[in-house]
Amino acid sequence: MTVKVLIIEDNPVARSFLCRVVRESFSDAMEITEVGDLENARRQVSKFGGNAQDMGFKLVLVDLELPDGNGMEFLTELAGSTAIKIVTTLYSDDDHLFPALQCGADGYLLKEDRFEVLVEELQRIVRGQPPLSPAIARRLLSHFRPSSSGDSGNMPLNSGFGSLSSSHAPFSNSRSVALDPPPEWERLTPRESEVLTYLSKGFTIKEIANLMGIKWFTVNDHIKSIYKKLNVSSRAEAAVLASKQGLV
Repeated sequence: MTVKVLIIEDNPVARSFLCRVVRESFSDAMEITEVGDLENARRQVSKFGGNAQDMGFKLVLVDLELPDGNGMEFLTELAGSTAIKIVTTLYSDDDHLFPALQCGADGYLLKEDRFEVLVEELQRIVRGQPPLSPAIARRLLSHFRPSSSGDSGNMPLNSGFGSLSSSHAPFSNSRSVALDPPPEWERLTPRESEVLTYLSKGFTIKEIANLMGIKWFTVNDHIKSIYKKLNVSSRAEAAVLASKQGLV
């Protein structure tokens, strides 16, 4: 099944960069529509009868500063949509972050982050977690920590993606990584162990694919399986855990 993606970004270079990030992040067949302003974004939605709830797109990346308005306007218009709506911006301050979340953003990514970081964060959709740039996650944690009661509740993210959403694990901003995790991990396959070894050494997905002589999306599938088996959500966690448990 083809996954329809809408990218709203006025800078052609940034738009091309985000397209690469999306294609690198998921193994599903992608149909990416690129637009540079709100007018064309709305025109794309109108092709589906103007029904935001079922507008055809499963993933929407939207910049906040656009030539004909603010991306938050579009987020508000998509209220009730089943699409995953991700803000992609250069702004990391509270004046942009919190209003965007209040307008319905399911994630918040900084375009200044490295390519590999953006791919890793966008892949959180697979695990039902909101994609957040590291700096944004720290800002949110800092904002809520003083008034935290210790139980922040769950924020399930139902992606609506086909093979991307085989499991929808709840995300909680109180989730912690076990310092001494139990050893009863589901056994990794030889291929997964090889991928994990390369991940631990800092190789990118495409570099691993070249080294192993396989397609990048196959590597991506191996990584998703590794994360699930080890119960981790980033290559850093996977590398630390693999070293500690002698998996590589």
